[in-house]
Amino acid sequence: SMYCLKALSISRRFAILCPSTKDLTPRNYNIFYDTVVLEPLPEEIFFYIYAVLYSETYRTKYAEFLKIDFPRVPFTSDYKLFKNMAEYGNRLVDLHLLKSKELDLPIARYSIEGNNRGEKPRFDEKSGRVYINNEQYFEGISKEVWLYQIGGYQVCDKWLKDRKGRELSLDDIQTYCRIVTAIQKTIEIQKTIDGIYENIENSLITLREGEKV
Repeated sequence: SMYCLKALSISRRFAILCPSTKDLTPRNYNIFYDTVVLEPLPEEIFFYIYAVLYSETYRTKYAEFLKIDFPRVPFTSDYKLFKNMAEYGNRLVDLHLLKSKELDLPIARYSIEGNNRGEKPRFDEKSGRVYINNEQYFEGISKEVWLYQIGGYQVCDKWLKDRKGRELSLDDIQTYCRIVTAIQKTIEIQKTIDGIYENIENSLITLREGEKV
């Protein structure tokens, strides 16, 4: 899925940058560990970075770095805040890989009988429905979810367009409902992350006098 590709892309391509160096060196990692008291697991660092990358506040502030694929990732010296962000990142990764238990009760529904053949998708904001053809539709989808983008594409729209002319299987239908739910929960988590992001910027790890991660 697009979500899976996003997770893999970030794990392979993104570097942790300091203001005056091109890598977070082993020395700087040691400072990070000393600062946060307890040594975090590698996956916790990944989850933390993942959560930061989904902050709209962060994306706006570091837009230029993101364009060149080498974003500066701010690390907090507050271990509790670090753990909270890592937990949000873990939730996001599970949602985007469509393996989260939070998706077991999807918010979207599909119950209209027909041939299940996908045509040009159409969103009706008033009813919260996404029509796959003239008769059949998914419902329970907000405008915010419908417009949500990853990599410049509307996820809900593109997924259906990629299957235009095909008959949607039961697995396809269930997957789409899970994707819709994942996006809705992603939006909710992003808002929570943005609510605490400034605390990260206000508690950055100091490497040496005048320099912070």
